[in-house]
Amino acid sequence: MTRTRPDTDPELRALLADMPPMSELSPEVLAQLRQFPTPPVESLLQGHAVDRREVTVPSPDGAQIPLSILTPAGADRAGPAPCVYWIHGGGMVMGDRFSQIDIPLDWLDRFGAVVVSVDHRLAPEATGTTLVDDCYQGLLWVAEHADEMGIDPARVVVAGISAGGGLAAGVTLMARDRGTPAIAAQVLICPMLDHRNDSTSSQQYAGVPGPWTREMNQFGWRSVLGDLTDGDVPGYVSPAVADDLSGLPTSYVDAGTAEVFRDEDVEYASRIWAAGGQAELHVWAGGFHGFDALFPTAGVSAAARRTRTEWLARVLGRASDAPAPTQYRRS
Repeated sequence: MTRTRPDTDPELRALLADMPPMSELSPEVLAQLRQFPTPPVESLLQGHAVDRREVTVPSPDGAQIPLSILTPAGADRAGPAPCVYWIHGGGMVMGDRFSQIDIPLDWLDRFGAVVVSVDHRLAPEATGTTLVDDCYQGLLWVAEHADEMGIDPARVVVAGISAGGGLAAGVTLMARDRGTPAIAAQVLICPMLDHRNDSTSSQQYAGVPGPWTREMNQFGWRSVLGDLTDGDVPGYVSPAVADDLSGLPTSYVDAGTAEVFRDEDVEYASRIWAAGGQAELHVWAGGFHGFDALFPTAGVSAAARRTRTEWLARVLGRASDAPAPTQYRRS
């Protein structure tokens, strides 16, 4: 029986009508989607005064992990800048380091932040912890080269959207458990957190076309988990199954009411509170998955972006007053 679902915001619904309907992913469909041409990097950076530098970071298994470093051009800095370490979305199976890059570029413009975007490997070619390990190795490199890049180590923010939001949560858990690097905040935008895919919101968005459905989510998780059985999935890969959410940096979590990830995102923020941590949660009425990335000028999208940026302004302001970054310690 089809569950009733929260209505999509009318403005977003009208915009979504122009997108081709899709409800499932398959290896064949994924191959076709990966063939779509991506916009030139220059067009994505247009309108922003940015200097771009490309580096590669070696992973423990010998693979090279590309990082794009985007720095405000001609900035007259009074001191070290904040850094946003960006992890793109794409269901663990698509996208690259320039996907949804307009979101952190807004923070480059607003805060003079250095944006570092990581090109982690994708499933199903890479499985298990490979994706989150790639992201962690990139973050370690950033911390090690903070002085060289003019970054304030007390104001490093890990941020990501969708699958990137899940990877951002996994990287933050990994940094906490390993004691380094210091992270000032994590920004989890409609994050993909739970491989079990069995929440009420997941079931509400099954069997119908949409930007991201339960069936698509199942394909993404199956692709990244590979041969892992349910009981062997680590919290770094599927953060919702992490036993302990204490000791995390201040967190921002948002989602829409009309999306698969709504309930797992609300639950994750609730567990951070239960563990004594600080999280700000926003669930936007009528928002489908990735609504403000797809249609940033819609009314609810503009509100979501503005609220996220205002929160980050408060966090970075507080962090800039701190005497030094605090490394994680596990008791």
